[in-house]
Amino acid sequence: MRQVILDTETTGLNPATGDRVIEIGCVEVIDRRLTDRTFHYYINPERDIDAGAFAVHGLSREFLSDKPVFGSIVDQLIEFVDGAEIVIHNAAFDLGFLDNEFALLKRPPFRSLASKIIDTLLDARQMFPGKRNSLDALCERFSISNEHRTLHGALLDAQLLAEVYIAMTRGQEDLSIDLIDYTVGADASGNTKPIPTNLKVFAASPDECQQHEKILAEIAKGSKKEPVWTPTSVAN
Repeated sequence: MRQVILDTETTGLNPATGDRVIEIGCVEVIDRRLTDRTFHYYINPERDIDAGAFAVHGLSREFLSDKPVFGSIVDQLIEFVDGAEIVIHNAAFDLGFLDNEFALLKRPPFRSLASKIIDTLLDARQMFPGKRNSLDALCERFSISNEHRTLHGALLDAQLLAEVYIAMTRGQEDLSIDLIDYTVGADASGNTKPIPTNLKVFAASPDECQQHEKILAEIAKGSKKEPVWTPTSVAN
C-alpha cells in the first residue's frame, strides 16, 4: 500500500480571497514504512504574505521571489502523488488550497489524484475526544520528538505527521487469528515436552465477565463493522 503524507504552507487562510500555496512537502510511506522518497518545493505566490501566516512559517515574499511558480512544479507533484492514499492533518484546509491552485491552471481537482484521503485530525478527534489534537499535541502524546520544530515547515511537518500517523494506526488491524500449527512446549532441539497436569485454572468472576462484555461492545461500536467474535461472523 502506497501512501503520501502531505503538508502545505500558505500566504494566509483563505484561497477564495487570493491566498496561495507557498510551500508543499510530501513523504512516501509504503506498507507503513517511510521510504527515502520526498517531494518538496518552495513556491513563489506572486503576492504578499499575511503577517499572521508569516509568524507561523517565517517565509517572506523576498525569500520566495526567486522560487518556481506553482504551475512549473504541478506535473512533478501529480507524478509523486497520483494513485496514492493521501494523509493530511486538517485535510480540508490543504485540499482547499491545492484544489484552488489546480483550478487556476484549469486542471481537475487535486483531490481526484488520490485513491483515498485520510484526515488525521478527524481521526485523532475520534480517538481522543475533548483533547488537544494539533500536530504538536499528537507528537507529545506519542512521544515523537519535535524539538527541532520552531516554525512550521511543510516537509518537516509531513515527516512528523508520518510518524504520528504510523503511531496512531499501530496495532492489530484484524482480530482474526490464523490457525497455525505451532509446536507447544518445544525445547531448543524441537522436541516437545509433556504439558504439565497441575496447572491452576482461574475463572473470571461475574463482574469481570460483565466488564469484558462491555469492552467488547465498545470495540464493536467503534469498529463500525460486524466484529469477528459475534455468532454471525463465526457462522460465516
